[in-house]
Amino acid sequence: MEEGDAGGAGAAPRAVPRPGAAARPGAPAVSRLALALAVLGVLAGGGAVATSVGAGTDGAAPRPAPAPRDDDRAILHALSRLTFGPRPADLERVRALGLQAWIERQLRPETIDDAATERALADLASLRMSIPEALRAYPRPDPRMREKLESGQLTRQDMLEMYPPEKRPARLTAELQAAKVLRAVTGERQLHEVMVDFWFNHFNVFAGKGDVRWYVAAYERDAIRPRALGKFPDLVRATARHPAMLFYLDNWLSAREDFVVAAGPNRGRRAGLNENYARELMELHTLGVDGGYTQKDVREVARAFTGWSIERPQAVGRFVFRPAMHDTGEKVVLGQRLRVLGGAADGERVLDILTHHPSTARFVATKLARRFVADTPPSALVERVAATYTRTDGDVKAMLRTIVEAPEFWSEDAYRAKVKTPLEFVASAVRALSASVDARGAFELARASAEVGQPLYQAEPPTGYRDTAEAWVNTGALLARMNFALALVSGRYASVGVDLGPLVAGADRRQPAAVLDRLLAALVVQPTPETRAVLAEQLSNPRITRLTPDDRGPADTDVARLAALVIGSPEFQRR
Repeated sequence: MEEGDAGGAGAAPRAVPRPGAAARPGAPAVSRLALALAVLGVLAGGGAVATSVGAGTDGAAPRPAPAPRDDDRAILHALSRLTFGPRPADLERVRALGLQAWIERQLRPETIDDAATERALADLASLRMSIPEALRAYPRPDPRMREKLESGQLTRQDMLEMYPPEKRPARLTAELQAAKVLRAVTGERQLHEVMVDFWFNHFNVFAGKGDVRWYVAAYERDAIRPRALGKFPDLVRATARHPAMLFYLDNWLSAREDFVVAAGPNRGRRAGLNENYARELMELHTLGVDGGYTQKDVREVARAFTGWSIERPQAVGRFVFRPAMHDTGEKVVLGQRLRVLGGAADGERVLDILTHHPSTARFVATKLARRFVADTPPSALVERVAATYTRTDGDVKAMLRTIVEAPEFWSEDAYRAKVKTPLEFVASAVRALSASVDARGAFELARASAEVGQPLYQAEPPTGYRDTAEAWVNTGALLARMNFALALVSGRYASVGVDLGPLVAGADRRQPAAVLDRLLAALVVQPTPETRAVLAEQLSNPRITRLTPDDRGPADTDVARLAALVIGSPEFQRR
């Protein structure tokens, strides 16, 4: 791993780390294994966390919400689903504005002042670089340097001075990871940031593959971020033409079957047709695995995209169409005929066919409903969102409005039905504590996300990271989360400022149960009796409750350790 990277480039992503992988030296165990097992039982057992809404996929009506949508429970639900987690003041802020008005405001991020976050991002210079600028500023290591190091002509100190970590390509990924965390934790345009994360995962590229490392910041900035609340077909077109996607799925080398390389080190070699992008475009980006296409369609789509390439990948890195590589023959995609000699327009025509196909409407609707409602979303909701897609030409805002106006979204079954991903868990913990974070702290938290199981921009397969509970719920993962929580509240992240005092102000620290209730009210807001019971069992632990010298009663409560247990609780694991 190159220095500064918060995840192993080239390594397959881990759904969860090894048990205890997030532990830091000297971190005391607060019955964490026992508590993790208890939390796991609550999360995975007895139907305590819903993975479907209503009757699941049969479209039956969900159980109705017990109160009007402007009550605190509804506000908390909206904050949990449409942001990276509520901050202590958010409940009152939304209450004052009105829930519907707040949602509409989040759907118009351009109206929200986010200057403070933008100022913090200014320290991350690579975010603003073009691809050629990034290639020049963070050059590849000179292979001769390693040879000289191995032969003794250079010392490691010489190498550090000639090629310092802050100038290595890994810095590009590290700054992008820090930026994602910073926006998630401090940004005011929360729903927009949630959707940027959602669409990047949908159109995933692996930052550790070859030249993608130099392209990925521009990919998110230029292809995804401006369109995150726009039209889905525009997202597909922008990602299809971006060098990051072209390189990641090898389309930049794809050529008609009889094409022979004319110059360079591969002169005389047949390039050949590459089907990677065509397959993932249909299976993961548009139609879905059951979308009605065949292997012949995959091949025809691949032929349509021949010649879609990258100009000088290691110097310029921009889209170029190479007519000499293009298959000019007739093509038939999903029963629709593409004209002969279509050129670059063949690929554009394919994108038009795919993004206006009914299977794409259903596939995108299912993924959105899974993200915002339940792991197994009800079919009736999916059909309504798909109808909105078709009616509005894939308008993301319109589909989100359909979701948040649906009874399924507000149903009792949907409340805290989703298990947080590691990024969501890390960000929501920092937000719940009102911790102060700058760019340096964001680097630390990006590494924490990797330690908890989600190294950002490091999902190697094109599927990205999964958005269902089974990917993240097991004992090892929960132990890692608890270790992170303890490190966070104990101040072990030097550039993340945590002050627990306001959370327990007025509570008698000689009464551990009172401190627990205050922390639950502040961090979880509406805990269930089941969650409180799991945590109350820990109050007799001497690491939580410090006794008086004569053992006659509690002298003090370790607020940090108790706060860590609350953050590791079943309710906090959900959104």
